[in-house]
Amino acid sequence: MTFMIEVKNLKKRYGDKQAVDGVSFDVKKGEIFGILGPNGAGKTTTLEMMETLRPIDSGTVFIDGIDVAKDPQTIKYLIGVQPQTPAFQDKTKLTEVIEMFAAAYGEKVDPIAFLRDVDLEEKANSYVESLSGGQKQRLSITTALVHGPKVFFLDEPTTGLDPQARRNLWGLIEKVRDRGISVIMTTHYMDEAEVLCDRIAVMDNGKIVAIDTPKNLIKQLLRRGFTKQQHVEQANLEDVFIDLTGKGLREDA
Repeated sequence: MTFMIEVKNLKKRYGDKQAVDGVSFDVKKGEIFGILGPNGAGKTTTLEMMETLRPIDSGTVFIDGIDVAKDPQTIKYLIGVQPQTPAFQDKTKLTEVIEMFAAAYGEKVDPIAFLRDVDLEEKANSYVESLSGGQKQRLSITTALVHGPKVFFLDEPTTGLDPQARRNLWGLIEKVRDRGISVIMTTHYMDEAEVLCDRIAVMDNGKIVAIDTPKNLIKQLLRRGFTKQQHVEQANLEDVFIDLTGKGLREDA
């Protein structure tokens, strides 16, 4: 099988701390791959090395067969990056934001079509500073895709969003995957990882301690004898919230 991403024995040290310690994994085309772990596990540092934002101490990262360390400029055109906290220039209309990001890659696009994809068409002539947190996250996703990347990185994309905005963003991430784009994401929400990710790598202290599908990881835990009090509910409080307030996106979501 040909992988879109191949990470082999990746390492990064900051002084006395080995932040990333021999990480290896592969990601298929059109797969959502999650990296989970506690704060300080090395997740963001791993992503930043893959994104060419931090130099690699040792090991290799290949994206679509291209060595990230040797040809970072080409890699920048192959990837899209949605940061944890998106920031845009004030007093700029959404259409102008799309056009500016596209121009940075030498692309000319229809901004309305991109905004329509993320349910922001009605906000096309609004200024960025008027958007809610969820709307800024959706805008951030579409700006990261204006150049047609093959790989899309998201770092804790739904932190701080309300349930409607969060579930809407899940749908957008799945739409990106369905286009054949490989998605790499970090999250602290286990339910999010279980719903979205085709496979998961669990990191701790700079190492990958487990890697598999969510279902297989759960089965492996049960085979090791794990038990907890059984209490099965047909719905949870988030389901109640969505039912009572509606699944649709609000004006400020």
